[in-house]
Amino acid sequence: MKGKGKNMVGPAFTLRYIPAREDRNQMEVFRNPQHPQRLAIETCPPGHVLVMDSRRDASMASAGDILITRLMVRGGAGVVTDGGLRDAMNIGELDMPAYHNRPATPTNLTNNEAIEINGPIGCGDVAVFPGDIMVGDDDSVIVIPAHMADEVAAEALEMTAYEDFAIEQVRNGATIIGLYPATREENLALFAEWRKKNGR
Repeated sequence: MKGKGKNMVGPAFTLRYIPAREDRNQMEVFRNPQHPQRLAIETCPPGHVLVMDSRRDASMASAGDILITRLMVRGGAGVVTDGGLRDAMNIGELDMPAYHNRPATPTNLTNNEAIEINGPIGCGDVAVFPGDIMVGDDDSVIVIPAHMADEVAAEALEMTAYEDFAIEQVRNGATIIGLYPATREENLALFAEWRKKNGR
């Protein structure tokens, strides 16, 4: 699910869950203002993406629409979990991208305990470190190591421009042979002209 609006991009701010234990995870833990799940919502910096390691367990919710709405109002750039989200239809209507495994009704306390904020996590079997750049669109979410972000962004910009050119050529009847990938010099010359004409 991706909410209304643009694609997601921003540095990762992480929350890690561990398996729940009954002696530690009764409903009264939510009365604690320092509860890590609540604290993560209230301290995730504006422009960051809250990324939750929910142990790939979508049988319960990592959060629901009230918490995710609060994250959005505080300026969050998005939310990603490898678990479930409660009130998923409402979250899908928010003006902030949200990615999850599937909708889930039970509270996270059913099987998970929020234990650590802004440490290294695994989300969907991918290592995520605080500050890594999270990028999401209608297809997927990717993690870009922070120290590689500028290099990846420059290459992605070039690739996107070429793919926009290539799809235009294909729609106009061009063969993909020698066009995609660009193995014929004449296509690179056409691409250079196309870039100049389109300000790309």
